Amino acid sequence: MAAPKFRFILCFDFDGTLVQPEGEFRFHPAMGDALRTLRQQGAAWVINTGRSLSQTLQGLGQHGIFQEPDFIIAQECEIYKPGFFSKWTDYGSWNQKARKAHDHFVRNHKPFLDRIRHIVETQTKGEFLEGDFGQLGIVAHSDEELDQICALIEDHRLREPDVGYHRNGIYLRFSHSGYSKGSALGELARLLNLTANECFAAGDNHNDVSMLDTRVARMIACPGNALPPIKVHVQQQGGFVANGVASSGMLEALAHYFGGR
Repeated sequence: MAAPKFRFILCFDFDGTLVQPEGEFRFHPAMGDALRTLRQQGAAWVINTGRSLSQTLQGLGQHGIFQEPDFIIAQECEIYKPGFFSKWTDYGSWNQKARKAHDHFVRNHKPFLDRIRHIVETQTKGEFLEGDFGQLGIVAHSDEELDQICALIEDHRLREPDVGYHRNGIYLRFSHSGYSKGSALGELARLLNLTANECFAAGDNHNDVSMLDTRVARMIACPGNALPPIKVHVQQQGGFVANGVASSGMLEALAHYFGGR
């Protein structure tokens, strides 16, 4: 059977955008219907998240979402597609390139990363984290504390533009700047022979900014619970800022962009 021909992309951040445990609905029942309808019209449904692949699949079940996405972008940059017997596999060569770039990034910037670790461990109440597969990150004590750490990183980025990071609340993960939610969405669109004109993207937090960019997705949105800077960012690019929280807001966004379909 030939692979499906996708006509456009619906790309959502997961936590805070597609689901919200504290909201009236963790996942609005009508959102599932809206996704089914748009997928029948050629949409590729994509979850683009900081979660790992396994955490994302677990989250779908926990929140009562029993539709399987067409693609998952996990850990802000790794592109996966479902395979036989629901096994998820790398889509294209992007993930391999991303892993190599991250390894080079960690080696090339070890003195800087060691300095940030020392600052975090001696001058803050936060914690510097190192994962089993080379992930490096920070959990700050507060937003204000992470603001100060980000200022140091941004100063270094002026001299080393390949230094990147993904921030969500008080959590931060270091990365090569070339690999983000936005660049991964752009690569997925390329693999599907689509352009930014055919891409919708929605998110609520700092790590979503790279995909909330009209160069990547001409249709951008955020829910009513998005951080104030994210709302401003979306508004400045002519995007849609919903009133509703998470999936309730996403129903508004889909109606705004696709209501006439």
